[in-house]
Amino acid sequence: MSRYLTEIWDSIRSNPKRLALWVALSVVAVWFVFGDFGLMTRIQMEFENRKLEKLQKEEQQKIVTLRSTIKNAYQPDSVEKVARERFNFHRKGESVFIIREK
Repeated sequence: MSRYLTEIWDSIRSNPKRLALWVALSVVAVWFVFGDFGLMTRIQMEFENRKLEKLQKEEQQKIVTLRSTIKNAYQPDSVEKVARERFNFHRKGESVFIIREK
């Protein structure tokens, strides 16, 4: 073990520029991976972007559905349908059967 450390120390003393270069390259590599604009941050941002794009598509679909509902809301047939489905309204002489799922 001490022989190995002695060889490393002799190598460092004979080429200090080489050690400085390796240290500098190591620091740059760590900064590239873990820095504020590094690879890990980029990957996290990409996952968040995909999640938000999926959410945006879902919300756009809801908007389209709601716009069609609003467009049809003033037609008498749709008003009657909503009254029957949501509020259990009925005409005179009709029997209402409410079926609930368990």
